[in-house]
Amino acid sequence: MAVQSWIDILKSSKKTALINDGKRKIHYLFTDGKEMAEEYDLKTDELIVRKWRHKSTLGAEGLWEIEVGEPLAGPVTSQEVIKENCSNPVFMRKDSKTSFQWRVRNLPYPKDVFTVSAEPSERCIIVKTSNKKYYKKFSITDLDRYQLPLDSTAVSFTHANNTLIVSYTKPKEILTLETELLKELKKLKGTGEGDVDCKTQ
Repeated sequence: MAVQSWIDILKSSKKTALINDGKRKIHYLFTDGKEMAEEYDLKTDELIVRKWRHKSTLGAEGLWEIEVGEPLAGPVTSQEVIKENCSNPVFMRKDSKTSFQWRVRNLPYPKDVFTVSAEPSERCIIVKTSNKKYYKKFSITDLDRYQLPLDSTAVSFTHANNTLIVSYTKPKEILTLETELLKELKKLKGTGEGDVDCKTQ
């Protein structure tokens, strides 16, 4: 079953864990050389960051690609921040415990301009505006990994403070697997809260 195969891949990967800054940081190294890094909030267990790195064809380290979390996670110069924060929409994923969630900042239009729809046949969500100012098509990588169907009734959206928030209620299969995975991650050496007296100087 496909759902099981992804969880098996996660379990068989080489994992290292670190606690600092109030976060549980997990690094996965897969047998095919891909790397995944995740950060969880220690208090809420919410996933804050998930990023991937692939080796290039020549074996060099690639750049980290953010799947969940702030797009500006790397070291940036002040000029880049100014450039990035102009009026262009900024698309990012930020999940909650029960939903996959995407935020699009810098969209100063009223809510009734937006249409958000799920296209199960294309396995994607489409966001568009009636004033033709914004269009975005994206897939839910977690559903693809677990090979679960896209449910159009699971999609909702709100708009406030120039930010569109698109939510997709997590299917029960994923909630169960996330709980199971978190139990595994908490067993990793170095993740016991008691071991964290050695503060970095």
